[in-house]
Amino acid sequence: MGVYNLRMRFLLFCAIFLLPLTAHARPVSWPGGWMVMLMNDTASNGAQINYTLTPKYALGIQHEYFREEKFNMDAATLDILLKRWNNTGSQANLYFKSGAGIAYGSDDTDPAAFAGLEIDWEDRRFFTLYENRFFYAGDQDKFIKHKARLGVAPYEGDYGDLHTWIMLQADYDAGADDTFSLTPLVRLFKGTTLIEAGYNLDGGVLFNLTKQF
Repeated sequence: MGVYNLRMRFLLFCAIFLLPLTAHARPVSWPGGWMVMLMNDTASNGAQINYTLTPKYALGIQHEYFREEKFNMDAATLDILLKRWNNTGSQANLYFKSGAGIAYGSDDTDPAAFAGLEIDWEDRRFFTLYENRFFYAGDQDKFIKHKARLGVAPYEGDYGDLHTWIMLQADYDAGADDTFSLTPLVRLFKGTTLIEAGYNLDGGVLFNLTKQF
């Protein structure tokens, strides 16, 4: 077997097994790629557009509205892929996510900034994630939040198929009225489009949409 045939088989292996693993809503995509994200949960509604500069860095802009405190935030964002572990049939990633801008309500405007780490691991059947977020916006709000997810795929789809995940998300915020909450959700993705929908056990809808270009 020639070198050319070996190389083509290797590329085909990557297309079938590795690309489905990278199709999730991660903050850094491929160099030159654009990503549009709509994020809605029990606390806020947000939208982000980012552009991946290199395999490790993505820049963007984000708007977020916090419903209970009734203020908005506009920020420039920087997301960094700190580490990626590629194993046979599985992948893990460590990201640093951050942003800085302004927060404004009906009365005043304050500087705003946030930062946090996200780490995930998945194979073709199981998915795990942990994420934290440190947020400061002057008199508008300050919080530290933690999020964890555990998911399972009811079937193993091939590359190009509609992929389905059943997940359970746990959120912890020591400063909230309800410090701990659970959200069952369904994740669907096909190609470069991802949709998540769920309902929090304390009430409230989760809906996220991500599209990569």
